[in-house]
Amino acid sequence: MTKQQMFDVLARKAHLTKKGARDAVETFLDEVRKTLAKGEKVVLSGFGTFRVTTVNDKPVIVPFTKERKIVKRHRVARFTPGKALKKAVK
Repeated sequence: MTKQQMFDVLARKAHLTKKGARDAVETFLDEVRKTLAKGEKVVLSGFGTFRVTTVNDKPVIVPFTKERKIVKRHRVARFTPGKALKKAVK
């Protein structure tokens, strides 16, 4: 599902205009983004948890050149699905 499809579904089911649905989804995503940028986690009961973890330096090999490089330590966003989401997907 694309963001545009999400806007359409939300507009139809929540009886919103498409602009209202787009604003709601964009606001939600912005708040999740800001919270993760601060290093905090976002818990959505019944859906899952977004959190930030740190990946340490690690050696990699560039596939085309076979050159060895070190990927510097960096932060990444992770998602852990909740029980309800796991059950729905299963």
